[in-house]
Amino acid sequence: MASMATSIFLRTSSHSHSLTKTFDTHFAPSSKVTFFGGAKTRHHPGLRVSSGLIEPDGGKLVELLVNDSERDFKKGEAFSIPRIKLSRIDLEWVHVLSEGWASPLNGFMRESEFLQTLHFNSIRLNDGSLVNMSLPIVLAIDDSQKHRIGDSKKVSLFDSLGNPVAILNNIEIYKHPKEERIARTWGTTAPGLPYVEEAISKAGNWLIGGDLEVIEPIKYHDGLDHFRLSPAELRDEFKKRNADAVFAFQLRNPVHNGHALLMTDTRKRLLDMGYKNPVLLLHPLGGYTKADDVPLDWRMKQHEKVLEDGVLDPETTVVSIFPSPMHYAGPTEVQWHAKARINAGANFYIVGRDPAGMSHPVEKRDLYDADHGKKVLSMAPGLERLNILPFRVAAYDKVQGKMAFFDPSRPQDFLFISGTKMRTLARNKESPPDGFMCPGGWKVLVDYYDSLVVSTNGKVPEAVPA
Repeated sequence: MASMATSIFLRTSSHSHSLTKTFDTHFAPSSKVTFFGGAKTRHHPGLRVSSGLIEPDGGKLVELLVNDSERDFKKGEAFSIPRIKLSRIDLEWVHVLSEGWASPLNGFMRESEFLQTLHFNSIRLNDGSLVNMSLPIVLAIDDSQKHRIGDSKKVSLFDSLGNPVAILNNIEIYKHPKEERIARTWGTTAPGLPYVEEAISKAGNWLIGGDLEVIEPIKYHDGLDHFRLSPAELRDEFKKRNADAVFAFQLRNPVHNGHALLMTDTRKRLLDMGYKNPVLLLHPLGGYTKADDVPLDWRMKQHEKVLEDGVLDPETTVVSIFPSPMHYAGPTEVQWHAKARINAGANFYIVGRDPAGMSHPVEKRDLYDADHGKKVLSMAPGLERLNILPFRVAAYDKVQGKMAFFDPSRPQDFLFISGTKMRTLARNKESPPDGFMCPGGWKVLVDYYDSLVVSTNGKVPEAVPA
């Protein structure tokens, strides 16, 4: 992994906003903390530091919720037009679209947007500019659904409980080229790709696109909805915190002290560049994940302990849930993860080795080159405004007894503990080295695997490397 230095803080952006200084801590939503100013600015000759939040893709955040005054009318309309039942993953994509994570998309992709995404990883806007769009955000239907829709120009979308969720207007139905979609998204059609098996292989042979009107905010009623801040809510929060830079960290694993070192070091480097108050967006993925990943509710408990134990500073950290499903599509998917954070106001994005990757589903090797994710992000069309931060390798330093940046001059002193190894230790109730993870966070992880043993009669699924 490349080391992180000022020279790799690529690209600078954005526009000024008036900011206030009172903010909520999101692991204690009822509490208030007042921030009395940032660190002293460090001046560097020739360095230009701009304050404020980056503009959303397309210049405007797309929000697709209907007005309160129209809600009852839209609910009634939903029952009078052809219906499509949404899967859990479909509902997550409605959530993503409704809040503007995929701005400037106005709904599920029509064929022109789908083809641009597959072939160019970007979409050209009416003014000729490009926005990044690397993953198809589409809705599949089968032959019988297509027949029931007939000549209708709109359809309603219902959840699994029979509640109306949204209306899709000015619809377009087109072929679902599954093999091409899989090959271009993952670079392979090998069997065993988790998202493919869950959401594509058995899906219908048609895709339906159109303009989305979402009747009510998407809620999951799982005790975590207060962490699901929309891009607009996050932008408001960053303004309240007087943020002049926002750096996002995407994760789907528990936070260990190596992650924390990376994040605190990134903030220090941004301060060295001249920013006064860079704020971390700790943004765990909250949509579909493969079966052996630690579930979202347990990950959120673990993240809470990390902040409680002071491993990360609650005053400069916003913890929120990113609602997107996970594809495990490596360099293709990492572009989506970065692009979505632009819409939430982040102008810096931390990328590690093999982001969004996993082991090959058939062969004993990684599916993607570990370095391609960060290389692709630095070149990706439509991401020119985003500052890409390849992070330095952190490992357990046996000499210092803590997580530290890897020193190639003494490689024998470092122990690398992968996410898979971490999960295996917790599952087997083996303790990691002191200083690998805060004790409170590790206990949450062990408690999770204990709960699995109880619920599965002692049989805990083996971890799939990712």
